[in-house]
Amino acid sequence: MENIIEIKNITKEFRVPDRREGLKGSIKDLFSRRYHTVKAVDDISMEIKQGEIVGYLGPNGAGKSTTIKMMTGVLEPSSGEITVNGCVPYKNRTRNAQNIGVVFGQRSQLWWALPLIESFKLLKDIYMIPDEQYDEMMSLYGSLVDIEPLLHKPVRQMSLGQRTLSDILAAFLHDPKIVFLDEPTIGLDVSMKAKIRTLIAELNRRKNTTVILTTHDMGDVDALCERIVIIDHGKMLYDNDIEHLKKFFGAYRTLKLRVRGDMEQEAQRIAEELPMCSVKTDDNWISVLVNEDEQKVVSVLSQLQNSHDIRDMQLEEISSEEVIKRIYEGGVE
Repeated sequence: MENIIEIKNITKEFRVPDRREGLKGSIKDLFSRRYHTVKAVDDISMEIKQGEIVGYLGPNGAGKSTTIKMMTGVLEPSSGEITVNGCVPYKNRTRNAQNIGVVFGQRSQLWWALPLIESFKLLKDIYMIPDEQYDEMMSLYGSLVDIEPLLHKPVRQMSLGQRTLSDILAAFLHDPKIVFLDEPTIGLDVSMKAKIRTLIAELNRRKNTTVILTTHDMGDVDALCERIVIIDHGKMLYDNDIEHLKKFFGAYRTLKLRVRGDMEQEAQRIAEELPMCSVKTDDNWISVLVNEDEQKVVSVLSQLQNSHDIRDMQLEEISSEEVIKRIYEGGVE
């Protein structure tokens, strides 16, 4: 499989003004402004193959959006090389735009006052989609989701979930080689999240579309991504599949407990008793993250049984969310 995206040592720097405090500082800024340089993306390299679904993850301010903007041609790298589907995005923005689809959070590309079908017809004209291809995509959409009730509904009357679903369909309508999805399930209920994940996976499978997904929802990652790339402070921390990542934390187990008494107080007591473990409360459970290289789960449970009235317990592997959190905290070299 050939690479559809190639990124070599790209860096993006921004000059940011230093603002002085107070009225005197504001006046000084009018006549002599000082700047400092911020590296939003710092020497990142990666190759993405046709048909891959890649989770591009990182905390807020890590440099994800800046990288996506360079891939879409909105920004020019300060240094390094980037090619998307054989062209340099910022030099060939029109050509690049014809081969990509984009869904950025809740910024809709649909016409607010028009029925969805009219937005689709306008996009058909903008992208010069042949009639046969358009009919094929509409037929495919009809087989994947119950789109008929939405087609004649103005976008402004749709729920958030319906708009997001429609935006994703619009992004795939011209059969692009690559689709960029930025937080596609943010703010949606569990049912709509599941529907959108199924839709993305099926469109990827049937059309072999490369999908770059940025999200903070690990449910999206577990359901869709074969590979994840993690960045923080502009630098790449990890680039491999999720299962390989979990092997770094193979010794970790989560011991989930229900105990008698106030959950918060009991969790605080457990945290004091087990300083080597991470303890938190969630959905009426106390979760104790145990590294079995340091302390066996059996011994931890035995210790807690002596000091707490345990009503129920479960044992789980470390979650993807916990793995990512530990990488942000420096858990993988």
